[in-house]
Amino acid sequence: MHALKDFFTTDYGLLSAVVIVFTLGMGVFYGRYFAKHIKEDTERAEREKLAH
Repeated sequence: MHALKDFFTTDYGLLSAVVIVFTLGMGVFYGRYFAKHIKEDTERAEREKLAH
């Protein structure tokens, strides 16, 4: 319980929380970004395959 209190009440705990949230946000962003571009590239490749 003491660790959780330190995590939310000290400057180093709050900075750690910010880094954790930022890292998770980056993971979500890049996951969605890569999935979107993979889908677009796959659809483009299928269209080009059908056109030839």
